Parts: sequence; structure tokens; C-alpha cells
Amino acid sequence: MKSFPMFIRTTGRRVLIVGGGEQAAQKARLILKTDAQLVLVAGDLDAELSALVASGQAEHYGGPVTSALFNGAAMTFVATGCPGFDAAVHALVTAARCPVNVVDQPDLCDLTTPSIVDRDPVVVAIGTEGTAPVLGRQIKTQIEQMLVPNLGGLAALAGRMRSAVAGRVPRAGRRDFWRWVFADAPRHSWTRGAEREAARLVKDALAAGGAPSTSPNGSVAYVGAGPGARDLLTLRAVQRLQEADVIFYDRLVDGDVLELARRDAERVFVGKVVGAHAWPQDRIDAAVVAEARRGRRVVRLKSGDPGIFGRLDEELRAAEAAGIATEIVPGVTAACAAAASAGQPLTRRGETDTLVLTAARSQNDGSIPDLARHIRAGTTLAIYMGVSASDEISNQLLSAKVSPDAPVSVMANVSKRNETLIKTTVSEMSATIAQSGITGCAIISVTLPHRSGLATCGQHVLYDLGA
Repeated sequence: MKSFPMFIRTTGRRVLIVGGGEQAAQKARLILKTDAQLVLVAGDLDAELSALVASGQAEHYGGPVTSALFNGAAMTFVATGCPGFDAAVHALVTAARCPVNVVDQPDLCDLTTPSIVDRDPVVVAIGTEGTAPVLGRQIKTQIEQMLVPNLGGLAALAGRMRSAVAGRVPRAGRRDFWRWVFADAPRHSWTRGAEREAARLVKDALAAGGAPSTSPNGSVAYVGAGPGARDLLTLRAVQRLQEADVIFYDRLVDGDVLELARRDAERVFVGKVVGAHAWPQDRIDAAVVAEARRGRRVVRLKSGDPGIFGRLDEELRAAEAAGIATEIVPGVTAACAAAASAGQPLTRRGETDTLVLTAARSQNDGSIPDLARHIRAGTTLAIYMGVSASDEISNQLLSAKVSPDAPVSVMANVSKRNETLIKTTVSEMSATIAQSGITGCAIISVTLPHRSGLATCGQHVLYDLGA
């Protein structure tokens, strides 16, 4: 960073704006969001600035501009529109050791004004060090959509009650108390406009000495990490990672995803390599339950979607048998991510109206399931974990009258920085995969449109070897 982001206190301090036209008015609108003493330095003021002075929102100084004028000010904006005069004023402000921003002259700026999302007292500032202000405004728009307009009021309520919480809630329970306020019933009530109800909930909990709890246990959230790229996580998934006390993850979860977790969350790697599980499933189940029984918020982070070939049913049964509250947070599954990366929809209007997800290995004996029952016109067939079984899968497709020349796309590390795409055919896919050296989990997606027979339909077979 070439500029360090920070907030400057304005209470009881002067902010000067040198200029009396539109540029000065733009800065005045910004500073009026604060409680600073706004001083307008100019011989003449336009109508908007004159109205501010008349209403008592700003002072007008029309005398000589000297360095002493800027002594002790929090900051100064120079916005006269005359480059030469602006440079001269910059020298005076600098001599007074006052931070200065000269409009449209970045080389003369100690300060730059960010794009601001205002939910007072919650303020989000977005800066690009002057390199891309349009990008800054785009990011501002996205954040504006994420934060409800009345969010600042809830933060203000929390600020007024912070001392009381420190006096009534034991230190060990304060994080849970504030998490409950900002993520549970009070936040939900406040967001829908029931602000009195939210305040009552907070005060009742404070009187009881802590956040309400329906169970002495903690909770487990089974969170889909998606195919790899962290910007494919849902907002809810990111929220659960930020709330987690402990996170169980395996080798298929990209390291970038873990960067979204709370810094002080405990992270437990459970291994899980295909064919050689460092942690057997029953050991994972027991460890997750044990952490939740300690009253901790547990995240079981699974690649793709936790409910698709992620052994979620086993982990859910273990948690529910122990009386642990559970939540499932869906994620982008590998079939969807692979199709998106390849630019191929999984269904097409008038061509495919059925999507089948199946595994290439039977859980019980490791055998390849009979794929023929799925091969019908109008179907997209997505086969997970197929790299090591590609030869038998190819034989089954050919036996079901799928054209040997049907195109195949082999995609590795879907959505990740090292994503790779290899093209081949149904008859050649096993040899191509072997030559590429690609190993691990795979998805084979075969599209069988309504409009053609199986032997001549020109199927598209997509291999996702990433998430």
C-alpha cells in the first residue's frame, strides 16, 4: 500500500475548504456527513455554499489566506479550480503542517477521499490510491446492496449498551452475546424494521446475563466451499467461516477459501486422499461432535456442495444423535463449475430436460455402476470421481451406442488459477487422461439431446478434474 487507510476524528475540529464553486461544494457535501466545524475560504460563494452559511452549517472566511489560517485544522481541501492558485495555497497549508487534499492534483495530496458507504456509525471506505475511481464506485455499489439502510442504528444501540454488557455478561460469553446480537434474532428484527422489538430482545438477554441458548451444545454448519475459487462461495458460507470457532477441512478445499475464515479460528486438517483417508470417516464424525459438545461453533468445510457425494448423511446422523444443532450451507458443485468454465450449460431448452448426478464408484465394493440406465435422449449425465475408472466408463458409453467420436473436454482444477482444459473423444479419453498425468476426482458430463439418436447425436463429454 502507498496510502494507509484510517479514520480521522472530526469532533470539535475545523475542516477548511478553499474555494467557492462546484468543486468546493462537492467536498462540502462530504464533510457535512461529519460533525466537523466546516470553514469555507473564498471571496465569493455560490448559491449552495451560501445557503450552508446562512443555515449555520458552515462558516465563511473571506479574508487574506495565510499559513496561520490552517494551524490546528484536521484537514484542508483546496478546490478553487485554478491550478496555479491551488498550488500556492498547498504551500501555505503544508507550512502549517495540516494534511491537505488538492482536487485533481494527486501529487499535491496528503489525503485522498474514498468512496464511502455510510451507515453511520458504520462506515465503509473504499480507496484505489487514485488509480481507478470508477472501480471504487462499483465496489461501493456492491457494498451498498449488501448492507441494509438501517444497519447503523443497530450498531449505535450496541455502542450505547457496551458498558452495560461489560458489567453484566461474563468475559467468556461476550463474543457469543455480540454474535447473537448481530447475527441472530436482534439483527433479523432490526433489518425488517422492528427496531423496538430488537432493542427489547437485547435488553432482555442482558438482564439474563448473556445470549439465550436453546442447547448447552454448540452447533455444526456443513458448508460448501465450492470448486476452488473463493469468490464462488455464498455470502452465508463466508459468514459461517467468520463465526466459526473451529473449522474441519480436507485437501480438496483451496487455501484461498480458508483466508476468509476468522483469524483466530482453530483449523483442523482431516486429510482425506482418495483411496487413503488420513482420517477415517468415523473419526471425523467423533471429532466434530466433540468440539460442538464443548459449546463451540463448528464448520465442516466440504468442497463443492456438501450434500453431493460428500458423505453428509453420515456426519448429519452423528451430530443429530448427539443432540447437536446442524445447518447445511449449499455450495457450487463441481458439475456446475466445470460446465460454466467450459461455457456449456448442463441443460438446453428443447434438447436436455433431465440432469443426472451419479458416482463412478460404488461406496460398498468400489465397482462401477451400470451407466446404461441413465443414457437416454434429453439427459445430461454427470459422473463424479471418474478418472481412475475412465476406461470402463468409456466402454460403457460405447456399449450404449454413444458415438466413439463424441467430443470430450478434460478439465483440471476448475475455477482455480491453474485450471487446465484438454480435448479428446469418448474412445480416446482414457489414453488422453493417462498421457496428461491428471489424477484425482473427476466429473464426466455427457449430453444426450432429444433431437438426435444416441449414435449420431454429437455428444459433449466434459471432465472436471478440479474441485
